[in-house]
Amino acid sequence: MSEGVRLTDKEIKYVSLFEAATGASVVDCIDSGDLIVFIVGDGELKKALSKKGVKIQQFSRMVKKKIKVIEYSPDPSKFLENALLPARVIEPIRITERTNGKKIAVVTVDPKDKGIAIGKNGKTIELIRLIAKRHHQIDHVIIT
Repeated sequence: MSEGVRLTDKEIKYVSLFEAATGASVVDCIDSGDLIVFIVGDGELKKALSKKGVKIQQFSRMVKKKIKVIEYSPDPSKFLENALLPARVIEPIRITERTNGKKIAVVTVDPKDKGIAIGKNGKTIELIRLIAKRHHQIDHVIIT
């Protein structure tokens, strides 16, 4: 688990249930209303999605929420690319540090996938910004 990441009691329960159901190790969990986002360890996505995603579908029915699984990467660009799936990133992600010390990531996605990357009412991009801040100290993510 990343340093400084705090989970609620409910999120801790979700993590232990998810790990038991899929066998994948969870790095982080975010309960966002009707959606639970699990960030699994680097290389653990195959375990979570094994058997054509049946384990995740069963888990989703059990908790009565949608599930999104993101594979962690120590490389911030790869991590953001993983987090934005199924939207396709079409250019290398540019991460710059401003003079005030704030880190900003600029991500160019396929124009057809822009809606997927931003999400309904900006919900997806807000989640992406939260996990980018939690795991790679990126203060802002811009989708172009």
